[in-house]
This record gives sequence, structure tokens and C-alpha cells, in this order.
Amino acid sequence: MDRGDTRDYRQLFLSDIPMMDVRAPIEFSKGAFPEAINLPVLNDHERELVGTCYKEKGQDEAILLGHSLLSGETKDARIQRWCEFAQKHPAGYLYCFRGGLRSRSTQQAMKEAGMAYPLVLGGYKAMRRFLIDELELNSAKLPFVIVAGPTGVGKTELILDLPGSVDLEGLANHRGSSFGKLPGGQPSQIDFENSLSIAMLKMAGQAVSSVYLEDEGRLIGRCALSEPLKKRMSEAPAVVLETTLEDRIDRGVQDYVVDMFQRYLQLNEGDEEKANILLAEYLNDSLYRIRKRLGGVRYTRLTEVLEGALKAHKATGALSAYRELVAELLQQYYDPMYTYQDQQKTRTILFKGTHQMILEWVGERK
Repeated sequence: MDRGDTRDYRQLFLSDIPMMDVRAPIEFSKGAFPEAINLPVLNDHERELVGTCYKEKGQDEAILLGHSLLSGETKDARIQRWCEFAQKHPAGYLYCFRGGLRSRSTQQAMKEAGMAYPLVLGGYKAMRRFLIDELELNSAKLPFVIVAGPTGVGKTELILDLPGSVDLEGLANHRGSSFGKLPGGQPSQIDFENSLSIAMLKMAGQAVSSVYLEDEGRLIGRCALSEPLKKRMSEAPAVVLETTLEDRIDRGVQDYVVDMFQRYLQLNEGDEEKANILLAEYLNDSLYRIRKRLGGVRYTRLTEVLEGALKAHKATGALSAYRELVAELLQQYYDPMYTYQDQQKTRTILFKGTHQMILEWVGERK
């Protein structure tokens, strides 16, 4: 039995239903959904030609031009890709911007090729509107608990271990600090909002007693939290993660040196020379970004410390020289900033303790 078209946007996102986005690549790049694959009806150039024709000669002429552009081998190749998607994802759906001409013509072409496949009524625009509204609603009503603590205590590790948590930094592909940039770049603001809304939609669907979020500023890299969500987070109760300075230094070296080097190594197919160059650029750029707050004298000295650490690392693989850099950044830059910001907050502290202590406390609350 053929499946019908749908307006059940909630179920699409709760169930991570695969979706075929037939908009042009330029539209897809500006905003899409996590489970969507772009298989366009028209490429960017073809879409531009049709758009110009529509403005100059009207809809009928634009439709005729679209049909002429999508014909012959080009049409056959695109239909084949659509049908392959449908075969691979039999529970999926297709959509265009408004659920109109492009998705209907795709659906018809697939049907003529022997593949019936349903579409999302209202298309991308309606699904995006649904996610915006749900994000606003869930930002206001979900029972947030904030995971707080100074830089380097392992808040993200705790978030990943806690049931009922949303990893904001994971969604933003950024660690949320001056040294937080990660290879691969960040999603667009729209993609970040879509992913965040879906994550919160799932939390609301599970009716969890608490939703744990890491303490963040308004910006995670260049991805912004909405003002209503940020306000709720600033007012929500918190658990404070505690650990030793030595553990924080260890984690800083691991996160910002060892793990980053491995990421660059993997991205460059094992080329150690390239990975070393990229690691040096990343660390120097991150340090330069906070030079004004460090002050000229301290910035110059830490730059020299970093240079020595990079040379030792490259020559012998030694990591010990990075510890001086990480220790001073934690104690002289991050900790004073954390203390100041923490004093501005009036939130309730529910519990303080180590990673394991907090996990046990959360388990007892259920």
C-alpha cells in the first residue's frame, strides 16, 4: 500500500526520518535538516535561469524552461538518483521549499519510473516554522539543569554521560572557548537551530525530569543561543563539577593538543608534517584571539612558551612543555573570568562534586 503525503512534522523529526531535499544546492547550504540529503531538481545555475525567466516572462514560461532544462540524460540521471534514495530509505519523504511544483514534479517523475514516494506537505518552509515554534516553546518549558564549573573540569564529558542531556557544543561543533574551534567548521545558524530544536523536541517527548545543558555564553563560536533560551539557562538551577587543577591541566593538554593533532592527522591522511603545521596555526591563532585580555607582556611570554612546546612536540613527541601554557591560561585567564561571571549569577546550586559523584546524585534523583 502506498504511503500518503504528510504534515506530521513532529513525527518526522522524532523518528529521524530520512528526507530527500530537492531544492537547489544554494538553498540547501543556507539551511537544512540533519536527516536530509540534497538531490535537487535543478542545480544552482538552472534555478537562476528559471527564476530570471519567471520575473521577465511569467510562471508558464518559467515552467516550460524548467521542463526543457530537465530533460534527456540529465532528467534520467536525476530520476535514477531519486529512485535510489527511495529504495535505500523506504520510510522516507521528499520535499522542496513549499511543497509545491518542484516536489510534485519530482514525485510524478518517480511515479512514472515505477517508484511511488510521498512528500512533505508545506515543504521546508513549514518544517522550519514548526522547529522555530517548538524551540521557543521548549526553551520556555523544559526543566533545565545547568552543568557549571570552571574551564577544564570536563563539563562536556559529564553532559555526554548524563541521561536527558543536550550537547550544545556538539551541535555547534565548537568547544565554546577561545581555543574551542574544531576542524570541519561550524554549521550555519539555521542548521544549528534546527538541530537544537530537534534535540529539545526529543527531550520533551521523553518527559524527562531534568534536561542537562552545559553552562554557555550567548555564542558558541559563531552559533548563537536565542535570548529567551539564554535567559532561562541563566535562571536555571545548576550542578557544579569539581576536580583538581592537575586534572584540568591534563584535560587541557589532551583536548587542545593531543586530540586536535589527531583530528588534523586524520583529515590529512596521516601527514604528520601537515598536522603539525595546522596544530601550530590553531594554537597560535587561539592565543592571539585573547591577546588584549592577556596584556602585551604576558601574551609575548606565552607565545614564546607555546613556540618551545610546539618544537619539543614535533621533535620528540613530548607534551610536558604545554603544561606551563595550559596552567597559566587556566589560573590567570579562565579562572578569574569564570569567578567574575559566576558572581553575577543568582542561580540555585543543587549539588557540587566530581564527575562520578554527580552521576550518582542524578541517579538517586530519578
